[in-house]
Amino acid sequence: MPEQLWFTAILNHLFAAPVTELLRALRIDPQYPQAPISNTVAMEFLVFLFLVLIFALVRSRLSVDNPGALQHLFEGAHGFIEGQSGEIIGHHSEGYTPFLTALAFFILISNLLGVIPGFESPTASPVVPLGCAICAFVYYQTQGFRHAGIAYLKHFFGPVWWLAWLMLPIEIISHLARMLSLTIRLFANMFAGDMVTLVFFSLVPVGIPIIFLGLHIGVSLLQTYIFVLLTTVYLAGAVAEEH
Repeated sequence: MPEQLWFTAILNHLFAAPVTELLRALRIDPQYPQAPISNTVAMEFLVFLFLVLIFALVRSRLSVDNPGALQHLFEGAHGFIEGQSGEIIGHHSEGYTPFLTALAFFILISNLLGVIPGFESPTASPVVPLGCAICAFVYYQTQGFRHAGIAYLKHFFGPVWWLAWLMLPIEIISHLARMLSLTIRLFANMFAGDMVTLVFFSLVPVGIPIIFLGLHIGVSLLQTYIFVLLTTVYLAGAVAEEH
């Protein structure tokens, strides 16, 4: 049996049987049928639940005349991302703000979860950053086709038609490399942060680890910003308008 966090153990106790049956129906044979839910999946699910609850709480307390601190926080984050996307994408960026905001909150909470004792950062596992990178990749490619139609394919053939045979494989590799870059950058930084914090807590349980917790929080914020910023840049390239 793999080592389980307490929340993972609860989920496996409640849902091990149906999850195992679902995996087998998908022709996936779980290594541990009694514990098919990994710590990473459990932490992702916890982040999802937290965000749904906090969004519902903010929605229930929305007020124009007397906004609370939580509403100010979310409005500030939304305004920051909207302003940044407006500067990078242009005047038609408002429709992309919900996706970018949701992506930012999911990555940020996932990064910060490892600071709490008894939990792990799901982004410290390569699967989660890869999933976020795939979502960003699919989203900006979809928006590119939605914005320009079939003419979006011109992005892959370069500025002159007689170099299309050379530009097409280069552009495809370039776009796939974006997913790899987003994945490795987020995973490597969060994995290193978790390991450094864990090592110092095991060596010096009081005092010094607080410094590295602060560093971990700073890295979590920075990596969230970089991930969303790069996604916005890729999105801007996909929906750019010619003038």
